[in-house]
Amino acid sequence: MARKGYVIHNQQAVHYLTFTVVGWIDIFTRQSYRDIMIESLKYCQREKGLHLHAFVIMSNHVHLIVSIDEGFTLSGFIRDCKKFTSKKIISEIENSGVESRRQWILHQFKYYASLHTRNETYQLWEQDNHPIELVTPAFTQQKIDYIHQNPVTAGLVYRAEDYIYSSASNYADLDQIIEVDCLFYL
Repeated sequence: MARKGYVIHNQQAVHYLTFTVVGWIDIFTRQSYRDIMIESLKYCQREKGLHLHAFVIMSNHVHLIVSIDEGFTLSGFIRDCKKFTSKKIISEIENSGVESRRQWILHQFKYYASLHTRNETYQLWEQDNHPIELVTPAFTQQKIDYIHQNPVTAGLVYRAEDYIYSSASNYADLDQIIEVDCLFYL
């Protein structure tokens, strides 16, 4: 049986990833959910060999440029990060009492889970990540620029470095929410 999805050939190479919320549901409109994503990335930096090179957390997806230390795998990072954030965000939705869309969101996550036999009750993330190995400096810079311009294109900020949940501030050497291993300084 042929395997579906993308194969990561070099687990330690620098890769561009996109984590998309099922149905493009705007889950990251709440700071608490964005903070869960940041918490997970920080944990993976400390414990899973993650090198975070660029990121942005948008309302319904996350873009990352990452690499992983020897002894760890990119596949393992993706699995663990998505599993942790999914469980934690769903728990927050179920238990916090502040989510006004609670019933609708959980219904949507249950529906998307029903489409895949591997899921239990809910599915937050699309199963696909489409990892792209960044093999040239020009291609890498293109992806960094794309990531940093996402909030500008979406009309959230005028300047990329003003968006808190992005590495644009790291590259501009401003206050930052998480440490980033910058690849190039703009």
